[in-house]
Amino acid sequence: MARVVRFHQHGGPEVLRIEHVDLPSPGPGEVQIRVRALGLNRAEALLRAGAYIETPALPSGLGLEAAGVIEAVGEGVVTLAPGDAVSVIPPQSMVRWPAYGELVTYPAAFVVKHPPSLDWQTAAALWMQYLTAYGALIDIAELRPEDFVIITAASSSVGLAAIQIANSVGATAIAVTRTSAKKQALLDAGAAEVVVLAEEDLATRLSKIAGDRGVRVVLDAIGGPIFEPLTAAMSRGGILIEYGGLSREPTPFPLGAVLGKTLTLRGYLVHEITGDPVKLEAAKAFILRGLEAGALKPIIDRVFSFDQIVEAHRYLESNEQFGKIVVTI
Repeated sequence: MARVVRFHQHGGPEVLRIEHVDLPSPGPGEVQIRVRALGLNRAEALLRAGAYIETPALPSGLGLEAAGVIEAVGEGVVTLAPGDAVSVIPPQSMVRWPAYGELVTYPAAFVVKHPPSLDWQTAAALWMQYLTAYGALIDIAELRPEDFVIITAASSSVGLAAIQIANSVGATAIAVTRTSAKKQALLDAGAAEVVVLAEEDLATRLSKIAGDRGVRVVLDAIGGPIFEPLTAAMSRGGILIEYGGLSREPTPFPLGAVLGKTLTLRGYLVHEITGDPVKLEAAKAFILRGLEAGALKPIIDRVFSFDQIVEAHRYLESNEQFGKIVVTI
């Protein structure tokens, strides 16, 4: 038997339970991993709360990122073997392939031998943030050295990954954050400019930064009222990529800016990358090159133990973190 985290009803962090379950051996094309560390993501809090794009049958597991050692391989798996140190690519369904457990089973196609230089915590904090940022900025927006790019929720793991990726291609990263508490940390993390929503007028500040050129690319996790000042700062033909929706307020459609500047407003899910083998291989190569060169380096905010999973989820929802939250087993 193995310990796993499950929830029997939707709700706050307190609904998470650590339970003992029997896990079957890996099937054809699958591998079983003895987990050493987990990376936490807001999607998991949304699933637990009943607000995610998946609707699980209860009780349900959860989790999108893990790193550990392969314990067993299923029939037909030839590129991986027991004893390999690996991390997992976020799957299409965390209900089908949950990561929160001592022992987890994944399709071999979603398992990567991670670089020997990475420790377990870093390996578990890797794929969701960089794949998400890569898919938006490189695959879709084709970010260029001359571009300004606005990154909202900039202190999140995806926001920090986006700053690093923007810098790696020579673009200018403009970080947007709620308060000044994380301003210096964002500058230290590579943001060229930081806009503090609670203290500055977003449209005015963005206009001063980008000038007449405007901002070609916006990566937004929030939605809500900031859509209008964001699009007001954009250049003709620019693209706004929405991957979150954290705001609880209505999101106005900025008709004047969209028409006047022929803007593209695009919804985006990381599944566009993970579900396409060709795009996934290109993304993995880009990220691994960046890790090797030192241009990409996961920022871990805090580490919890497996027994502290409820506390870890409370912290996840506090908005206090700067970077990734990791749970070790």
